[in-house]
Parts: sequence; structure tokens; C-alpha cells
Amino acid sequence: MLSMGFYPDMRRIQEFIPRKINGYLLSATFPAHVLRLAGEFLRKPELLSLSRDSVHVTETEHIYYVVPGMGKERSLVRIIEAENPVSAIIFCNTKSTVHFVSVVLKRFGYDADELSSELTQKAREKVMARIKNGLLRFLVATDVAARGIDIPDLSHVIQYEPPEDPEAYIHRAGRTGRKGASGTAISLVAEMEQFRLRDIAKSFSINLQQRTLPADEEVEGIVSQRVTALLEAKLRMRDCLQVEHMQRFLPLVKTLLQNEDEMALIAMLVDDFYQATLNTPPPQPPELTAAEESEQIDTPPVPTSGEQKKRRRRKPSRSSFRKPPEGGESPEPAEKG
Repeated sequence: MLSMGFYPDMRRIQEFIPRKINGYLLSATFPAHVLRLAGEFLRKPELLSLSRDSVHVTETEHIYYVVPGMGKERSLVRIIEAENPVSAIIFCNTKSTVHFVSVVLKRFGYDADELSSELTQKAREKVMARIKNGLLRFLVATDVAARGIDIPDLSHVIQYEPPEDPEAYIHRAGRTGRKGASGTAISLVAEMEQFRLRDIAKSFSINLQQRTLPADEEVEGIVSQRVTALLEAKLRMRDCLQVEHMQRFLPLVKTLLQNEDEMALIAMLVDDFYQATLNTPPPQPPELTAAEESEQIDTPPVPTSGEQKKRRRRKPSRSSFRKPPEGGESPEPAEKG
């Protein structure tokens, strides 16, 4: 729901939720933005993990795609459109490839910048400030340039080229999935490179999964669904006067839809709208301080098997709600599944 941009709509729905209900938030993983969501919509939620060994599902998902050597940059764009990462570092092995990938992403409308040893210290600090403050979505970098970088809430690491050193894979993938959050590490490899990547995964006991590169039709369906959701959300935010102004263009839209050549005009407007959304990640819950996270998210110790049986017989508790930062009422406990 967050990746589709439904966070503003969830805030609106929250305003109409009754005060006394039991609230549950179910998630396969608990990255940082989902934890913030639980803290905002629920009052002091308790995390219940189905894992016997840990309370948080703290892991990085390791994925690789076998892509053709020619047009590899288009495969990267296709994966980004399908995954829709909140933010990512894209690793390359050379400065020239870093520059090439950065230019390609910008040409496709994405908010991207590069980080290499050729940058001055001032330019480097400017780029780093942008991505750390959430003002830059994609950072393209070499291993040397990205050394020592710590970016909070980085959702994805994308390896445009597999590392030359096996240890570098761990360093790259370790940029995401930090501080109790989950992340995704994606590698793009050629047919023969996948065997070396599997050897690296085996030596470090990494659960590496292969995925099929999404077809153009599949990506088109994902993007169409995403754009429709964003347009519907934008329409719901309009007041009565704005809707009244909009009505006068409905006859024109009907006329344009009847002519295949003129349909391109509507497609152009939709594409312009979509391109504007590429510069920013989907709306996310606001950042919390460490004190606020400690106050809102109560993480109990892992229960024993006997305690788990007792917990199953307990009735859900009810308590009051509190108002989130910008209005609306908040439900209660969350369960994680």
C-alpha cells in the first residue's frame, strides 16, 4: 500500500475510524517506514512475530536477474519500474559506467546523481546531503566512492555490475537492511556471471533467489495500476469548485478518445504526470526520533512456548486512541505476520 502511494489516503480514512476498535497491522517484514506507520496509526502497538527465534524480521532479500549484455541499462529501468524502490544505491565497477547509468536514469525521468572519485569534496558533500535528507532517490556510485556511507532507511541496493571482489558484495548489500529494518539487494548479471554470484552466495551462506526479468507488458500493467491509483488520489483531494471546473473538459476528453491520433494527447498528459512522480518516492510516514520510536513501538521479549500458548487465549485489549501529528485518530495494537 505504501509503494502504491496510498499513505495520504490512509490518513484520510483514519479520520473516520471509530475511537474504540482493535487495530491490527500485518506485514511480512518490518522495514523502518512500516514501523513508523505502526507508531502513527496505532497506540503503543506490540509486535508479535511468528518467528521463534527473533522478534524483528531483520533481513536483506538477495535477488538476481540474468539480463542481456546489450541494452542492460533498459533492463535496469524495467526492474526499477517494477520494484519502485523508495531509495537505492546503484553500484558500478568503473567511473565511466557510473556516469553512463546516471545519465540514462535522468533521461528516463528519474531523480539520480552520481558519486565517484572525480567529484570535488564540496560536490561530494552536496550529493551526500541530498540522499541522506531524502532529497535524492537514486545514487549511482563505485565501491571506492561509496566507502563509509551510512544512509538511513535505504530500501534497495542494486548492483548494476557484479563486484570483482567477493567481499565487496557483502559491503554493498550491507548498505540496506540496517538498524532492524529489512532491505533488498538486487544484482544484474550476464548468463555466465550468475555462476560466480552463486559461489559468492554459497561462501557467505546467503539465500540468493533468481527472478525472471519482467516483460514489457508486465511492467506496463504495474505502471498503469500505479498511475491510476495516484490519479484517483489526486482527484479525491479536489474540492467542489475544482471538480466543477474540471467538468467542462469532459466533452473534450470524450472527443479525443474517439480519435486514435488525438488519444496521444491524453497519453502525453498521463506520461507527464507519471514523469513528475519519478522524482520523489511514494509518500511515507514521517521520521521519528529514537525517543518517539521507543515510546510508540513496544517490542516485548521473545516468549517461550508456554507463554505463547497463554498469549493465544488472551482476549484483545481495548484502549483509547491518540491523535497523529496532522489530524485523525489512531487505532491500537498491531500484530506482525
